[in-house]
Amino acid sequence: MSFEVPDDRRYLESHEWVTTGGDTVRIGVSDFAQDELGDVVFVELPEAGDEITAGEAFGVVESIKAVSDLYAPVSGEVVAVNEELFDRPELVNEDPYGDGWLLEVEPVEGGDAEGLLDADEYDDQIA
Repeated sequence: MSFEVPDDRRYLESHEWVTTGGDTVRIGVSDFAQDELGDVVFVELPEAGDEITAGEAFGVVESIKAVSDLYAPVSGEVVAVNEELFDRPELVNEDPYGDGWLLEVEPVEGGDAEGLLDADEYDDQIA
């Protein structure tokens, strides 16, 4: 099976993605991750104003198969949360790189997680 891996973002080995560039970045889970999880039924996320730390858990996604921690690809302040996911968590499955995004973060300088992968490296990992 082939999974979508957009090349305009970076990826953690734990299958979270982060957009690059700009004052804020978006974070979500990859197409591969949503497929492995199965139908997402609940998402627990931090609130705007909270700080997240690269490489550490910031939330939880619950599916019909499992409960999984979400790991931060960058450190910074949460400036927006995709509140639509609280009513429609299935957006993570339907559009993981679009309407299914999780957080917007104002990253701190040098706050990237170690080992962020580009699209080709991530694609090789999930192949």
